[in-house]
Amino acid sequence: MEKQQNIENLDTSKSKDFDSAQKSELVKISDMLNIGIVGHIDHGKTTLLHKLTGKFADTHSEELKRGITIKLGYADTILEKAGKKRYISFVDCPGHEMLMATMLSGAALIDAAILVIAANEGIKPQTREHLIALQAKNVNQIIIVQNKIDLVDKKQALENYKKIQEFVKNTIAEKALIIPISAQQGINIEKIKELLLEIPTTKRDLKSEPEFLIARSFDINKPGTKIEKLHGGVLAGILKKGTLKVGDEIEIKPGITEKHANQISYKPIKTKITSIYRGNHSIKQATPGGSLAFETELDNVLTKTDTLSGCIASKPNTLPQITDTINIKFKLFPEVLGEEKTTKVENLKPSEMLMLSINTTITVGQIKKIKGNEIELSLKIPVIPIKGDSVGLARNIHNHWRLIGFGEIL
Repeated sequence: MEKQQNIENLDTSKSKDFDSAQKSELVKISDMLNIGIVGHIDHGKTTLLHKLTGKFADTHSEELKRGITIKLGYADTILEKAGKKRYISFVDCPGHEMLMATMLSGAALIDAAILVIAANEGIKPQTREHLIALQAKNVNQIIIVQNKIDLVDKKQALENYKKIQEFVKNTIAEKALIIPISAQQGINIEKIKELLLEIPTTKRDLKSEPEFLIARSFDINKPGTKIEKLHGGVLAGILKKGTLKVGDEIEIKPGITEKHANQISYKPIKTKITSIYRGNHSIKQATPGGSLAFETELDNVLTKTDTLSGCIASKPNTLPQITDTINIKFKLFPEVLGEEKTTKVENLKPSEMLMLSINTTITVGQIKKIKGNEIELSLKIPVIPIKGDSVGLARNIHNHWRLIGFGEIL
């Protein structure tokens, strides 16, 4: 019982309290989606998430004090209408410009997105940047939510609506529906739920070797817990492909850092899965779709405070080798977004430093070679190079990392 309560308190899988009937039914639901909630700071993302799931994802003390999302927040729910049921994991992405790297990590975890735009403030710099980030991560199923309509009159709401239509022209969200809502007042929340049930799901790859993207890692033991009641380290994120079950041995790469003679290297680590949770419900086997939490045999020292976030887990000896050199086929955006004034994206230059977002990994690389639309980079933090994976490219402009393009690993 204590184990159940501890897992239910995981920051990564906050969900509404399912009743016993829902819990027994949860394992049977194969229709699952990961939905990102994105947009500018204070436009109502976390409040909307609360209305959709009954949970607030801002669980960290600093987030509660400051009223913003700092880390990725998670909440799960089951939607049902007209006999159709779908299990949905929401990822609440931070909207603050300083947390763009975290937002990019969140975008790597999702199948579709809700873009929130406040009617009283309109399209802001991070609204533009988040939309372009979705493009960089190949997320093209988008619902646009025009929030806070209770704070404007009808004329202002219609003007803002037209501006949103203009904003998404010639983008991946050009055909997205725009739903006027008030998350605070609960207006039109049911319409969003209906649309979430209608989003087509992609076919899940169950046959390939598993790829578990680790977004969070931590220690769930309370201070003073007796040794015999200690739980192993917890990994949380999404399973991109394949299946993993309780008892499976997994290998985590790049793993942990080791320092020898002032040189830092990375060492993959192996462990066993001791329990799996989807939301607050225990399952025996994990398949792609929905956020997951794996309890392992790892010492909690290795998992606390997100030490292993950004790593990938799979069956032993199946992932590519760790590398500090990577080749990318890239495409630059026409303009730099995220600032009040848009500027043209300049061409890449030899020796330039770029921030790369690969799955849930953030690293910085120096350009070694440029040949047409391909670049070779030397990385400060090594990665696991999976061919075809999408990469977000950001440049340091006025002391902020700004998204300037995207690409894929060669």
